[in-house]
Amino acid sequence: MRTGPPPIELLRRGASRLVASVLGAVAALALAGCHPETAEARRLDAACAQGTTAACSQLAERLRQGRHVLRDDGRAAALFERACTGGVGDGCASLGVMVEQGRGARRDSARAIALFRQGCERRGLDGCTRLGVHHEQGTGVPRDVARAAALYDRACAGGELVGCARLGALHAAGTGVSTDVARAAALFDRACDARVPLGCLGLARLHRRGAGVARSDSLAVALLERACDGDETVACFELGAIYERGEGAAQDYQRAARLYDAACDERHGEACARLGAMHANGAGVGRDPERARALAGRACEVGHRPSCPPPAAPARS
Repeated sequence: MRTGPPPIELLRRGASRLVASVLGAVAALALAGCHPETAEARRLDAACAQGTTAACSQLAERLRQGRHVLRDDGRAAALFERACTGGVGDGCASLGVMVEQGRGARRDSARAIALFRQGCERRGLDGCTRLGVHHEQGTGVPRDVARAAALYDRACAGGELVGCARLGALHAAGTGVSTDVARAAALFDRACDARVPLGCLGLARLHRRGAGVARSDSLAVALLERACDGDETVACFELGAIYERGEGAAQDYQRAARLYDAACDERHGEACARLGAMHANGAGVGRDPERARALAGRACEVGHRPSCPPPAAPARS
């Protein structure tokens, strides 16, 4: 004997829920259209159309991020170019990023470097930092770490805090500048406070060593967590190593495996290798020789030479 509502009543209730859902979605869209950021995007669009190049750069940034507007890399790149041509340094630097990544524009490393230089000359401080990275690594320009340090210093002095973190790393290592761990700690701390993951990573390393700051494993782990949450791949790897070894935190193989997996996905070769070793040995994860071999291959593919098989011996004649 039926005890629940009749089928027609169930249909009515389902229809009512559907109508309520649709009305809720319409209301949400209406609210989104009234959002102050959406109104600001419209204002920037109008100002850009009237020739205000700074507005073009700001609108392009919203289009690149899809922030309260539909993401449109092609239009963003075109607007950044317009802003750059109009003398806006941030527009040049941002266009350089898109050209370097091949987003909305043809990939061209030489042009990207030229745009970073142009941006830096016009106080587009992200351009100074990015040009500094190329000089530090010697990619597309001669390697010149002292020049990189000067560019990072210029960016940092203007409030571009990734530049502060990179300058801190040079002072921590004494590369291209004098070794100065106290200054490195101050630079890392400033950057980390502004949620720059690289700053948190650098400060964590100093706390683990007790260099320039008090030694504190617990604080180092907390800082690495913050950096890893901010998508700093190296921080995820170093945190994984801490949990695998139980040095500085309670040993947790499963957590280590998850962190290595995340870093491996971002092309960190040693993370792939360590995760492979865990699967080979069954340490905290299921023993899986096939996955271990695949991870070793991936580690080699992304540049971890110890994971690569030795070269074949030449054939004897």
